[in-house]
Amino acid sequence: MADVWVLGSLNVDVVVRVQRHPAPGETLTGGDPETAFGGKGANQAVAAAVAGARVRMIGAVGDDAEGAAYRDRLAAFRIDVTRLRTVPGPTGRAFIAVADDGENTIIVSPGANAAVGDDDLAALDGIAAGDVLLLQLEVDLGVVAEAARRAGAAGARIVLNVAPFAELPADVLALADPVVANESEAALLRASGAAPRSLLVTRGEHGSEWGARSVPADRAARVVDTTGAGDTYCGALAAALAAGSDPDQAMRAAAVAGARSVEHEGAQPEPPVLGG
Repeated sequence: MADVWVLGSLNVDVVVRVQRHPAPGETLTGGDPETAFGGKGANQAVAAAVAGARVRMIGAVGDDAEGAAYRDRLAAFRIDVTRLRTVPGPTGRAFIAVADDGENTIIVSPGANAAVGDDDLAALDGIAAGDVLLLQLEVDLGVVAEAARRAGAAGARIVLNVAPFAELPADVLALADPVVANESEAALLRASGAAPRSLLVTRGEHGSEWGARSVPADRAARVVDTTGAGDTYCGALAAALAAGSDPDQAMRAAAVAGARSVEHEGAQPEPPVLGG
C-alpha cells in the first residue's frame, strides 16, 4: 500500500450554543464551551488513517497545551507526526456560535497554521510514485500550489479539495486527479473559468460524480452531526486510491465513510487506544 501524505490545517474548535445570534453590540449568555479537534487537514488525515492508510501529516501546531494534545491525538491514530512542526504561539482555533435554529457563525484564528510556509515543503522529501498527496485550502495557497507541483514531479497522485474555495493556478488544478468540490465549490470553479481535467463533485444525499461515473450516497443509521462529513469523504477517498482501488471503488468507500461520520459528534471520531 502507498502512503497518504496530508499537508493542511489543524484547529481546536471552541463551540458555544446560544438561543440566537447577538446583534452588533449586544451581549448574550451562552452555554458552556465545548472543545473539539478540527481543521480540514487534520480531519482528512484522521479519516484516511481510520480507512486503513499509512498517513504522514505536514502542518504546524502551537507550543501550547492544545498543540501537544493534538500531536498526541494524531499519534493515537498511528499518523506519522514527525513532519508536524511545533511553532511559538497558539494552535489554530475556530470560535463557533451555534444557535437553536441550527445556524452558526464561525471566527477562525489561524494561529500556527499561518506559519506553514516554504520551509514545510522540504517535508515532502521522500514522497514517491504511487503515494497520494491530499491537499485543502486552509493554509497558504502558494505552499499548496508548490506542494502539488513537487509531489506531481515525484510521480505522486494529487487529491485536491478546493475548500474553502479559492482560485488556484491552472497548472495546479491540472495536476489533481481528482479535484474534489461540493456543488457550491464546483459552481465557483466554473464561474472562475477553471476546468479541471479530473473533477469529483460531491452532492450530499444525492451522491457524487466523477466525470461519467456516479455513485449514490450511503445511508446513515442516524444523523447526529454532519460536521466534517466532506473531510471524511476526502480522507477515505485518498486512502482507497492509495490502496489501489479504481475510481468507482474509491467513491463507494468514501460514500460509506462519509455516512458513518455523521453518526458521531464532531468532525473526528475518538482515537483508538494505542496497543489495542
